[in-house]
Amino acid sequence: MQSVLLNGKPITPSKVVCIGRNYVEHIAELNNEVPTEPVIFVKPNSAIAADIKTHAVDAIHYEAEISFIVENNQFIGVGIGLDLTKREVQSVLKSKSLPWERSKAFDASAVFSEFVSFEHQVDSLSLVLSINDQVIQQANYELMIYKPLQIVQAVNEFMSFETNDILMTGTPKGVGKVNQGDKFTGQIFDQGKLLLTQTWTVL
Repeated sequence: MQSVLLNGKPITPSKVVCIGRNYVEHIAELNNEVPTEPVIFVKPNSAIAADIKTHAVDAIHYEAEISFIVENNQFIGVGIGLDLTKREVQSVLKSKSLPWERSKAFDASAVFSEFVSFEHQVDSLSLVLSINDQVIQQANYELMIYKPLQIVQAVNEFMSFETNDILMTGTPKGVGKVNQGDKFTGQIFDQGKLLLTQTWTVL
């Protein structure tokens, strides 16, 4: 079973609950429709990884997301998540109205920083992703269509969060292809104060 770190200690999520199409400008850049309810999908524990990797056949795209550790439907830690996606595979599946798992739930498709506790409410959190020292993505509470607690309520209508499961809250505009050797730097801020930073070099 794959683990992540919460305040320096390993924990093992049973799954990663993901939200698609939660930022208007990201919806526009992929020519999708604005959803009338949260778009929810799941990545298994086997998708969790610490490194960003390219694929020998399929192009991999990054999607940076504010991510939470969930316990009793409350958020006990925040971290940086990268929802890695086989975009061309996803496009084919969508065109055939088929599920996304082949493009979203493959091994090592959910890359995470360490998770840490935070002092304030979730609405004080923001994320910045830089690639090769250039700011590419910025996410915050205000830009989300569905807020984190709304998402938890929607998920609980049909599925339970187990202790230490991860919630990924969707990606803002600026997604793109992962290239070998790229340097990714993610930062989480709490009320504008740097809370967490993580750097990856794509393998």
